This record gives sequence, C-alpha cells and structure tokens, in this order.
Amino acid sequence: MNNDKIKEIEEKIAELKSRWPPHSVPPSMWQQLEELEEQLEKAQKEDSKN
Repeated sequence: MNNDKIKEIEEKIAELKSRWPPHSVPPSMWQQLEELEEQLEKAQKEDSKN
C-alpha cells in the first residue's frame, strides 16, 4: 500500500515540475513542492520500517 502512496507523490512532484516556469517561480509552487517532498520522505521512511 505504501508503495502506491510513494508512487502517487512522485507523480505529483513530476507534474508540478513540468509546470515549473524557468524564471520567477511563484512562492506557492515552492511551498507545494516542499510539502510534497516532505510527504514523500515520510512515506519512504514508513516503507523502510516495514
């Protein structure tokens, strides 16, 4: 189950980065990326415990 969550978060990060402008990235996009990366890290840690 956790692998599905990890894959889903990775897909969201990839989608966000595909919309990433080359210059002047809005703060909301940075915040969204940071939140997704934190979720990914947490899911990966939980997965490694199992």
